[in-house]
Amino acid sequence: MKYEAVIGLEVHAQLLTDSKVFSHSSTRFGGEPNSKTDPVVLGLPGVLPVLNEKAVEYIVKMGLATNCEITRESRFARKHYFYPDLPKGYQISQFEAPFCTNGFLEIESEERGKQTIRINRIHLEEDAGKSIHDAGSETLVDLNRSGVALIEIVSEPDIRTAQEAYAYLVGLKQILTFLDICDGNMEEGSLRCDANVSIRPAGSETFGTKTEVKNMNSFRNVERAIIYEIGRQEKLLEEGERIVQETLLWDANAGRVRSMRSKEEAHDYRYFPEPDLPPVFLEDSWIEQLREELPELPHARQQRFVKEFGLPEYDAGVLTGTKELANYFEGVVAESKDAKLASNWIMSDVLRVLNEEKIEISDFAISEARLAGLLNLVSDKTISLKIAKTVYEDMLESELQAQEIVEKKGLAQISDPAVLEPLVDKAIEDNPAQLAQFRAGEQKLLGYFIGQVMKATGGKADPALLNKLLREKLQDGE
Repeated sequence: MKYEAVIGLEVHAQLLTDSKVFSHSSTRFGGEPNSKTDPVVLGLPGVLPVLNEKAVEYIVKMGLATNCEITRESRFARKHYFYPDLPKGYQISQFEAPFCTNGFLEIESEERGKQTIRINRIHLEEDAGKSIHDAGSETLVDLNRSGVALIEIVSEPDIRTAQEAYAYLVGLKQILTFLDICDGNMEEGSLRCDANVSIRPAGSETFGTKTEVKNMNSFRNVERAIIYEIGRQEKLLEEGERIVQETLLWDANAGRVRSMRSKEEAHDYRYFPEPDLPPVFLEDSWIEQLREELPELPHARQQRFVKEFGLPEYDAGVLTGTKELANYFEGVVAESKDAKLASNWIMSDVLRVLNEEKIEISDFAISEARLAGLLNLVSDKTISLKIAKTVYEDMLESELQAQEIVEKKGLAQISDPAVLEPLVDKAIEDNPAQLAQFRAGEQKLLGYFIGQVMKATGGKADPALLNKLLREKLQDGE
Protein backbone atom coordinates (compact mmCIF):
# COMPACT_ATOMS: atom_id res chain seq x y z
CA MET A 1 0.00 0.00 0.00
CA LYS A 2 1.29 3.44 -0.93
CA TYR A 3 -0.59 5.27 1.82
CA GLU A 4 -1.61 4.47 5.38
CA ALA A 5 -4.71 5.94 7.01
CA VAL A 6 -4.62 7.43 10.50
CA ILE A 7 -8.04 7.57 12.16
CA GLY A 8 -9.28 8.78 15.52
CA LEU A 9 -12.92 8.64 16.65
CA GLU A 10 -14.91 10.93 18.92
CA VAL A 11 -17.97 9.08 20.19
CA HIS A 12 -20.82 10.78 22.04
CA ALA A 13 -23.02 8.46 24.12
CA GLN A 14 -26.25 9.65 25.71
CA LEU A 15 -26.51 8.38 29.27
CA LEU A 16 -29.66 6.63 30.47
CA THR A 17 -30.36 8.99 33.34
CA ASP A 18 -34.00 9.80 34.06
CA SER A 19 -33.30 13.52 34.31
CA LYS A 20 -30.87 15.83 32.57
CA VAL A 21 -27.30 16.32 33.66
CA PHE A 22 -27.81 19.71 35.37
CA SER A 23 -31.59 19.94 35.80
CA HIS A 24 -34.71 17.92 36.61
CA SER A 25 -36.30 17.76 33.11
CA SER A 26 -37.10 14.35 31.64
CA THR A 27 -34.73 12.69 29.17
CA ARG A 28 -37.35 10.42 27.59
CA PHE A 29 -37.08 10.36 23.80
CA GLY A 30 -39.86 11.97 21.74
CA GLY A 31 -42.77 14.13 22.84
CA GLU A 32 -43.92 17.55 21.72
CA PRO A 33 -41.09 19.90 20.76
CA ASN A 34 -39.80 21.98 23.68
CA SER A 35 -41.99 20.13 26.19
CA LYS A 36 -39.03 18.81 28.22
CA THR A 37 -37.38 22.02 29.26
CA ASP A 38 -36.95 24.11 32.40
CA PRO A 39 -35.24 27.39 33.36
CA VAL A 40 -31.81 25.72 33.47
CA VAL A 41 -32.21 24.16 30.02
CA LEU A 42 -33.50 27.46 28.61
CA GLY A 43 -30.57 29.38 30.10
CA LEU A 44 -32.77 31.89 31.93
CA PRO A 45 -31.00 34.54 34.06
CA GLY A 46 -30.18 33.64 37.66
CA VAL A 47 -30.57 29.85 37.43
CA LEU A 48 -27.83 27.49 38.61
CA PRO A 49 -26.93 24.00 37.39
CA VAL A 50 -26.93 21.06 39.81
CA LEU A 51 -24.87 18.01 38.84
CA ASN A 52 -26.71 14.70 38.37
CA GLU A 53 -24.84 12.17 40.55
CA LYS A 54 -26.08 9.23 38.47
CA ALA A 55 -24.30 10.69 35.42
CA VAL A 56 -21.04 10.73 37.37
CA GLU A 57 -21.58 7.13 38.42
CA TYR A 58 -22.17 6.10 34.80
CA ILE A 59 -19.10 7.83 33.38
CA VAL A 60 -16.89 6.32 36.09
CA LYS A 61 -18.26 2.85 35.29
CA MET A 62 -17.48 3.40 31.62
CA GLY A 63 -13.98 4.52 32.54
CA LEU A 64 -13.40 1.44 34.66
CA ALA A 65 -14.76 -0.84 31.93
CA THR A 66 -12.34 0.69 29.39
CA ASN A 67 -9.26 0.50 31.63
CA CYS A 68 -9.10 4.26 32.27
CA GLU A 69 -7.48 6.16 35.08
CA ILE A 70 -10.19 7.83 37.17
CA THR A 71 -9.51 11.47 38.05
CA ARG A 72 -9.98 12.11 41.77
CA GLU A 73 -10.57 15.87 41.33
CA SER A 74 -12.50 16.64 38.17
CA ARG A 75 -13.67 20.02 36.87
CA PHE A 76 -16.23 21.43 34.44
CA ALA A 77 -15.65 24.14 31.86
CA ARG A 78 -17.68 26.40 29.60
CA LYS A 79 -17.29 25.74 25.89
CA HIS A 80 -18.43 28.81 23.99
CA TYR A 81 -20.04 28.88 20.58
CA PHE A 82 -23.15 30.52 19.17
CA TYR A 83 -25.82 28.44 17.52
CA PRO A 84 -29.65 28.57 17.73
CA ASP A 85 -29.88 25.24 19.61
CA LEU A 86 -27.54 26.42 22.41
CA PRO A 87 -29.66 28.80 24.54
CA LYS A 88 -26.89 29.91 26.93
CA GLY A 89 -24.33 30.60 24.19
CA TYR A 90 -22.05 28.02 25.83
CA GLN A 91 -22.07 24.31 26.63
CA ILE A 92 -21.06 22.95 30.02
CA SER A 93 -18.37 20.38 29.27
CA GLN A 94 -14.90 19.44 30.51
CA PHE A 95 -11.52 20.59 29.27
CA GLU A 96 -8.85 20.07 31.90
CA ALA A 97 -9.25 17.24 34.43
CA PRO A 98 -11.94 15.08 32.74
CA PHE A 99 -13.31 12.16 34.74
CA CYS A 100 -11.46 9.43 32.79
CA THR A 101 -8.10 9.38 30.98
CA ASN A 102 -5.55 6.96 29.47
CA GLY A 103 -7.76 3.95 28.80
CA PHE A 104 -7.85 1.38 26.02
CA LEU A 105 -10.07 -1.06 24.17
CA GLU A 106 -8.87 -4.23 22.45
CA ILE A 107 -10.33 -5.11 19.06
CA GLU A 108 -9.80 -7.81 16.46
CA SER A 109 -8.63 -6.53 13.06
CA GLU A 110 -8.80 -8.60 9.87
CA GLU A 111 -5.66 -6.91 8.57
CA ARG A 112 -3.57 -6.57 11.74
CA GLY A 113 -4.97 -9.12 14.19
CA LYS A 114 -5.54 -8.10 17.81
CA GLN A 115 -5.09 -4.35 18.28
CA THR A 116 -5.17 -2.04 21.29
CA ILE A 117 -6.94 1.25 20.62
CA ARG A 118 -5.95 3.81 23.23
CA ILE A 119 -8.59 6.09 24.73
CA ASN A 120 -7.30 9.60 25.42
CA ARG A 121 -10.20 10.72 27.62
CA ILE A 122 -13.85 10.32 28.51
CA HIS A 123 -15.54 13.49 29.67
CA LEU A 124 -19.05 14.48 30.74
CA GLU A 125 -21.05 17.28 29.10
CA GLU A 126 -24.56 18.45 28.29
CA ASP A 127 -26.13 17.92 24.88
CA ALA A 128 -27.33 20.76 22.68
CA GLY A 129 -30.82 21.04 21.21
CA LYS A 130 -31.86 20.11 17.69
CA SER A 131 -32.09 22.56 14.78
CA ILE A 132 -34.58 21.74 12.04
CA HIS A 133 -33.72 23.36 8.72
CA ASP A 134 -36.46 21.95 6.47
CA ALA A 135 -39.16 24.48 7.32
CA GLY A 136 -38.84 26.69 4.28
CA SER A 137 -36.85 29.84 5.02
CA GLU A 138 -37.02 29.30 8.80
CA THR A 139 -34.92 27.27 11.20
CA LEU A 140 -36.89 25.67 14.02
CA VAL A 141 -35.34 24.65 17.35
CA ASP A 142 -36.39 21.77 19.62
CA LEU A 143 -34.72 21.90 23.05
CA ASN A 144 -36.05 18.57 24.36
CA ARG A 145 -32.58 17.07 23.91
CA SER A 146 -30.79 20.10 25.34
CA GLY A 147 -29.14 19.33 28.68
CA VAL A 148 -29.21 15.54 28.29
CA ALA A 149 -26.12 13.92 29.85
CA LEU A 150 -23.49 12.91 27.30
CA ILE A 151 -20.14 11.27 27.62
CA GLU A 152 -17.59 11.90 24.90
CA ILE A 153 -15.10 9.07 24.33
CA VAL A 154 -12.04 10.34 22.47
CA SER A 155 -9.67 7.77 20.99
CA GLU A 156 -6.04 8.26 20.10
CA PRO A 157 -5.28 8.08 16.34
CA ASP A 158 -4.54 4.33 16.56
CA ILE A 159 -7.11 3.13 14.01
CA ARG A 160 -5.81 2.35 10.53
CA THR A 161 -8.81 1.09 8.52
CA ALA A 162 -12.56 1.57 8.25
CA GLN A 163 -13.01 -2.04 9.40
CA GLU A 164 -11.05 -1.32 12.57
CA ALA A 165 -13.20 1.77 13.19
CA TYR A 166 -16.29 -0.41 12.84
CA ALA A 167 -14.90 -3.01 15.26
CA TYR A 168 -13.98 -0.30 17.79
CA LEU A 169 -17.50 1.18 17.65
CA VAL A 170 -19.08 -2.25 18.08
CA GLY A 171 -16.85 -2.84 21.11
CA LEU A 172 -17.80 0.50 22.69
CA LYS A 173 -21.50 -0.07 22.09
CA GLN A 174 -21.31 -3.54 23.63
CA ILE A 175 -19.72 -2.14 26.80
CA LEU A 176 -22.18 0.78 27.03
CA THR A 177 -25.18 -1.53 26.71
CA PHE A 178 -23.79 -4.26 28.99
CA LEU A 179 -23.33 -1.54 31.63
CA ASP A 180 -26.94 -0.33 31.04
CA ILE A 181 -25.75 3.26 30.77
CA CYS A 182 -26.67 3.92 27.09
CA ASP A 183 -29.07 2.23 24.68
CA GLY A 184 -26.64 2.65 21.76
CA ASN A 185 -29.37 3.75 19.33
CA MET A 186 -27.65 5.74 16.58
CA GLU A 187 -30.92 6.36 14.72
CA GLU A 188 -32.34 8.23 17.73
CA GLY A 189 -29.07 10.07 18.28
CA SER A 190 -28.14 8.41 21.57
CA LEU A 191 -24.84 7.25 20.06
CA ARG A 192 -23.03 9.59 17.66
CA CYS A 193 -19.61 9.45 16.07
CA ASP A 194 -17.24 11.90 14.39
CA ALA A 195 -14.17 10.59 12.56
CA ASN A 196 -10.84 12.38 12.19
CA VAL A 197 -9.17 11.00 9.07
CA SER A 198 -5.75 11.62 7.52
CA ILE A 199 -3.36 9.64 5.33
CA ARG A 200 0.41 9.45 5.13
CA PRO A 201 2.97 7.56 3.07
CA ALA A 202 3.22 3.94 4.23
CA GLY A 203 5.98 3.62 6.83
CA SER A 204 5.97 7.33 7.73
CA GLU A 205 5.58 8.43 11.35
CA THR A 206 4.48 11.97 10.46
CA PHE A 207 0.77 12.72 10.52
CA GLY A 208 -0.90 14.10 7.42
CA THR A 209 -3.53 16.85 7.27
CA LYS A 210 -6.71 15.60 8.90
CA THR A 211 -10.34 16.17 8.11
CA GLU A 212 -13.28 15.64 10.44
CA VAL A 213 -16.28 13.71 9.10
CA LYS A 214 -19.67 14.19 10.81
CA ASN A 215 -23.32 13.24 10.32
CA MET A 216 -22.99 9.44 10.35
CA ASN A 217 -26.06 7.70 11.77
CA SER A 218 -25.01 4.04 11.69
CA PHE A 219 -21.87 1.97 12.10
CA ARG A 220 -22.01 1.02 8.42
CA ASN A 221 -22.20 4.69 7.45
CA VAL A 222 -19.14 5.39 9.59
CA GLU A 223 -17.34 2.61 7.73
CA ARG A 224 -18.54 3.86 4.32
CA ALA A 225 -17.66 7.47 5.09
CA ILE A 226 -14.12 6.58 6.20
CA ILE A 227 -13.53 4.44 3.11
CA TYR A 228 -14.74 7.31 0.92
CA GLU A 229 -12.65 9.94 2.71
CA ILE A 230 -9.48 7.84 2.55
CA GLY A 231 -10.03 7.39 -1.19
CA ARG A 232 -10.75 11.09 -1.68
CA GLN A 233 -7.55 12.11 0.10
CA GLU A 234 -5.48 9.56 -1.83
CA LYS A 235 -6.86 10.90 -5.12
CA LEU A 236 -6.01 14.49 -4.16
CA LEU A 237 -2.41 13.58 -3.38
CA GLU A 238 -2.06 11.51 -6.56
CA GLU A 239 -3.23 14.52 -8.57
CA GLY A 240 -0.79 16.83 -6.82
CA GLU A 241 -3.53 18.65 -4.89
CA ARG A 242 -3.36 19.78 -1.27
CA ILE A 243 -5.57 18.28 1.46
CA VAL A 244 -7.36 21.07 3.35
CA GLN A 245 -8.13 20.72 7.04
CA GLU A 246 -11.90 21.01 7.18
CA THR A 247 -15.09 19.63 8.66
CA LEU A 248 -17.09 17.41 6.30
CA LEU A 249 -20.65 16.11 6.37
CA TRP A 250 -21.38 12.58 5.19
CA ASP A 251 -24.24 12.33 2.68
CA ALA A 252 -25.40 8.71 2.99
CA ASN A 253 -27.80 8.94 0.04
CA ALA A 254 -25.15 10.27 -2.34
CA GLY A 255 -22.38 8.16 -0.78
CA ARG A 256 -19.99 11.09 -0.52
CA VAL A 257 -18.86 13.91 1.78
CA ARG A 258 -19.46 17.63 1.39
CA SER A 259 -17.65 20.49 3.04
CA MET A 260 -19.19 22.11 6.13
CA ARG A 261 -16.43 24.54 7.16
CA SER A 262 -12.71 25.02 6.69
CA LYS A 263 -10.05 25.35 9.38
CA GLU A 264 -10.26 29.14 9.07
CA GLU A 265 -13.96 28.96 9.95
CA ALA A 266 -13.45 26.57 12.88
CA HIS A 267 -14.72 27.59 16.31
CA ASP A 268 -12.50 29.07 18.98
CA TYR A 269 -14.37 27.63 21.94
CA ARG A 270 -12.67 29.90 24.54
CA TYR A 271 -12.82 27.33 27.32
CA PHE A 272 -12.72 28.61 30.88
CA PRO A 273 -13.64 27.03 34.24
CA GLU A 274 -17.37 26.76 34.92
CA PRO A 275 -17.96 29.22 37.81
CA ASP A 276 -21.35 27.76 38.83
CA LEU A 277 -20.12 24.22 39.48
CA PRO A 278 -17.49 23.31 42.09
CA PRO A 279 -14.82 20.65 41.46
CA VAL A 280 -15.99 17.06 41.86
CA PHE A 281 -13.98 14.98 44.34
CA LEU A 282 -14.24 11.20 44.02
CA GLU A 283 -13.32 8.99 46.97
CA ASP A 284 -11.32 5.81 46.39
CA SER A 285 -13.85 3.77 48.34
CA TRP A 286 -16.71 4.93 46.07
CA ILE A 287 -14.71 4.13 42.92
CA GLU A 288 -13.92 0.64 44.25
CA GLN A 289 -17.58 0.12 45.08
CA LEU A 290 -18.48 0.94 41.47
CA ARG A 291 -15.75 -1.40 40.25
CA GLU A 292 -17.30 -4.24 42.27
CA GLU A 293 -20.73 -3.43 40.81
CA LEU A 294 -19.56 -3.81 37.22
CA PRO A 295 -21.39 -6.61 35.42
CA GLU A 296 -19.67 -9.33 33.43
CA LEU A 297 -18.39 -7.42 30.40
CA PRO A 298 -18.69 -8.62 26.77
CA HIS A 299 -15.19 -10.04 26.33
CA ALA A 300 -15.28 -11.87 29.67
CA ARG A 301 -18.69 -13.32 28.86
CA GLN A 302 -17.50 -14.40 25.42
CA GLN A 303 -14.54 -16.25 26.94
CA ARG A 304 -16.80 -17.89 29.53
CA PHE A 305 -19.12 -19.16 26.77
CA VAL A 306 -16.09 -20.74 25.07
CA LYS A 307 -14.86 -22.36 28.25
CA GLU A 308 -18.15 -23.30 29.91
CA PHE A 309 -20.18 -24.37 26.87
CA GLY A 310 -17.41 -25.44 24.50
CA LEU A 311 -18.47 -22.96 21.81
CA PRO A 312 -16.16 -21.72 19.05
CA GLU A 313 -14.86 -18.16 19.48
CA TYR A 314 -17.00 -16.99 16.56
CA ASP A 315 -20.24 -18.40 18.01
CA ALA A 316 -19.50 -16.90 21.42
CA GLY A 317 -18.79 -13.54 19.79
CA VAL A 318 -22.13 -13.51 17.98
CA LEU A 319 -24.09 -14.59 21.07
CA THR A 320 -22.52 -11.84 23.20
CA GLY A 321 -23.24 -9.18 20.57
CA THR A 322 -25.85 -7.78 22.94
CA LYS A 323 -26.49 -8.46 26.59
CA GLU A 324 -30.09 -9.43 25.83
CA LEU A 325 -29.05 -12.04 23.25
CA ALA A 326 -26.45 -13.47 25.64
CA ASN A 327 -29.11 -13.69 28.36
CA TYR A 328 -31.50 -15.41 25.94
CA PHE A 329 -28.88 -18.01 25.02
CA GLU A 330 -28.11 -18.74 28.67
CA GLY A 331 -31.83 -19.02 29.38
CA VAL A 332 -32.20 -21.63 26.63
CA VAL A 333 -29.12 -23.57 27.74
CA ALA A 334 -30.35 -23.63 31.34
CA GLU A 335 -33.31 -25.76 30.23
CA SER A 336 -31.88 -27.68 27.27
CA LYS A 337 -29.40 -30.51 26.84
CA ASP A 338 -27.10 -29.28 24.08
CA ALA A 339 -25.38 -25.86 24.21
CA LYS A 340 -23.99 -26.17 20.65
CA LEU A 341 -27.42 -27.02 19.25
CA ALA A 342 -28.85 -23.99 21.09
CA SER A 343 -26.05 -21.81 19.71
CA ASN A 344 -26.58 -23.02 16.15
CA TRP A 345 -30.33 -22.53 16.34
CA ILE A 346 -30.15 -19.03 17.80
CA MET A 347 -27.46 -17.91 15.34
CA SER A 348 -29.44 -19.16 12.33
CA ASP A 349 -33.18 -19.48 12.88
CA VAL A 350 -33.67 -16.95 15.68
CA LEU A 351 -31.44 -14.22 14.26
CA ARG A 352 -33.05 -14.75 10.84
CA VAL A 353 -36.45 -13.85 12.29
CA LEU A 354 -35.04 -10.87 14.22
CA ASN A 355 -33.43 -9.51 11.04
CA GLU A 356 -36.47 -10.13 8.84
CA GLU A 357 -38.90 -8.54 11.28
CA LYS A 358 -36.41 -5.87 12.43
CA ILE A 359 -37.08 -6.62 16.11
CA GLU A 360 -34.96 -7.13 19.20
CA ILE A 361 -34.70 -10.42 21.07
CA SER A 362 -36.92 -8.94 23.80
CA ASP A 363 -39.77 -8.86 21.23
CA PHE A 364 -39.17 -12.39 19.93
CA ALA A 365 -42.27 -14.62 20.00
CA ILE A 366 -40.61 -17.75 21.42
CA SER A 367 -39.42 -17.68 25.02
CA GLU A 368 -36.23 -19.35 26.22
CA ALA A 369 -38.21 -22.19 27.82
CA ARG A 370 -40.27 -22.86 24.67
CA LEU A 371 -37.20 -22.96 22.43
CA ALA A 372 -35.43 -25.23 24.90
CA GLY A 373 -38.44 -27.55 24.76
CA LEU A 374 -38.14 -27.76 20.98
CA LEU A 375 -34.39 -28.43 21.08
CA ASN A 376 -34.84 -31.12 23.72
CA LEU A 377 -37.15 -32.98 21.33
CA VAL A 378 -34.34 -32.92 18.77
CA SER A 379 -31.70 -34.00 21.30
CA ASP A 380 -33.69 -37.01 22.48
CA LYS A 381 -34.61 -37.89 18.87
CA THR A 382 -38.33 -37.43 19.35
CA ILE A 383 -38.29 -35.36 16.15
CA SER A 384 -35.72 -34.86 13.39
CA LEU A 385 -33.99 -31.55 12.74
CA LYS A 386 -36.06 -31.16 9.58
CA ILE A 387 -39.34 -31.66 11.46
CA ALA A 388 -38.08 -29.26 14.13
CA LYS A 389 -37.93 -26.51 11.49
CA THR A 390 -41.62 -27.09 10.75
CA VAL A 391 -42.54 -27.08 14.45
CA TYR A 392 -40.51 -23.87 14.92
CA GLU A 393 -42.55 -22.05 12.25
CA ASP A 394 -45.76 -23.13 14.02
CA MET A 395 -44.37 -21.89 17.34
CA LEU A 396 -43.79 -18.45 15.82
CA GLU A 397 -47.50 -18.24 15.02
CA SER A 398 -48.90 -19.71 18.25
CA GLU A 399 -48.23 -19.98 21.97
CA LEU A 400 -48.22 -23.79 21.91
CA GLN A 401 -45.30 -25.78 23.30
CA ALA A 402 -43.26 -27.82 20.82
CA GLN A 403 -44.46 -31.09 22.38
CA GLU A 404 -48.10 -30.03 21.91
CA ILE A 405 -47.54 -29.28 18.22
CA VAL A 406 -45.74 -32.59 17.68
CA GLU A 407 -48.55 -34.55 19.33
CA LYS A 408 -51.30 -32.58 17.61
CA LYS A 409 -49.80 -33.10 14.13
CA GLY A 410 -48.34 -36.56 14.70
CA LEU A 411 -44.82 -35.44 13.90
CA ALA A 412 -42.89 -37.70 16.27
CA GLN A 413 -39.83 -39.28 14.70
CA ILE A 414 -40.01 -42.98 13.72
CA SER A 415 -37.11 -44.65 15.52
CA ASP A 416 -38.40 -48.23 15.61
CA PRO A 417 -36.46 -50.55 13.22
CA ALA A 418 -39.49 -52.82 12.97
CA VAL A 419 -41.50 -49.93 11.45
CA LEU A 420 -38.74 -48.67 9.12
CA GLU A 421 -37.45 -52.01 7.76
CA PRO A 422 -40.53 -52.81 5.60
CA LEU A 423 -40.37 -49.30 4.13
CA VAL A 424 -36.65 -49.70 3.35
CA ASP A 425 -37.35 -53.08 1.70
CA LYS A 426 -40.12 -51.56 -0.44
CA ALA A 427 -37.92 -48.63 -1.56
CA ILE A 428 -35.22 -51.06 -2.68
CA GLU A 429 -37.72 -53.38 -4.37
CA ASP A 430 -39.43 -50.54 -6.26
CA ASN A 431 -36.16 -49.14 -7.66
CA PRO A 432 -34.13 -52.00 -9.20
CA ALA A 433 -32.29 -49.75 -11.68
CA GLN A 434 -31.00 -47.47 -8.91
CA LEU A 435 -30.11 -50.52 -6.82
CA ALA A 436 -27.97 -51.90 -9.63
CA GLN A 437 -26.23 -48.53 -10.11
CA PHE A 438 -25.53 -48.26 -6.38
CA ARG A 439 -24.01 -51.73 -6.24
CA ALA A 440 -21.95 -50.85 -9.33
CA GLY A 441 -20.28 -48.09 -7.35
CA GLU A 442 -22.56 -45.02 -7.50
CA GLN A 443 -22.61 -44.49 -3.73
CA LYS A 444 -24.32 -41.10 -4.06
CA LEU A 445 -27.57 -42.96 -4.83
CA LEU A 446 -27.84 -43.67 -1.11
CA GLY A 447 -29.42 -40.22 -0.89
CA TYR A 448 -32.03 -41.26 -3.46
CA PHE A 449 -33.16 -44.21 -1.33
CA ILE A 450 -33.17 -42.08 1.82
CA GLY A 451 -35.44 -39.62 0.00
CA GLN A 452 -37.85 -42.39 -0.98
CA VAL A 453 -38.26 -43.59 2.61
CA MET A 454 -38.48 -40.04 3.93
CA LYS A 455 -41.24 -39.34 1.43
CA ALA A 456 -43.11 -42.43 2.60
CA THR A 457 -42.83 -41.38 6.26
CA GLY A 458 -43.52 -37.69 5.74
CA GLY A 459 -39.96 -36.89 6.79
CA LYS A 460 -40.39 -38.56 10.18
CA ALA A 461 -37.87 -41.40 9.83
CA ASP A 462 -34.87 -41.24 12.18
CA PRO A 463 -32.08 -40.20 9.73
CA ALA A 464 -29.29 -42.05 11.53
CA LEU A 465 -31.27 -45.29 11.84
CA LEU A 466 -32.53 -45.02 8.24
CA ASN A 467 -28.99 -44.51 6.96
CA LYS A 468 -27.78 -47.58 8.86
CA LEU A 469 -30.64 -49.82 7.65
CA LEU A 470 -30.24 -48.75 4.03
CA ARG A 471 -26.48 -49.31 3.99
CA GLU A 472 -26.92 -52.79 5.41
CA LYS A 473 -29.67 -53.83 2.98
CA LEU A 474 -28.20 -52.16 -0.12
CA GLN A 475 -24.91 -53.98 0.39
CA ASP A 476 -26.48 -57.38 1.19
CA GLY A 477 -26.51 -58.51 -2.42
CA GLU A 478 -23.00 -57.33 -3.33
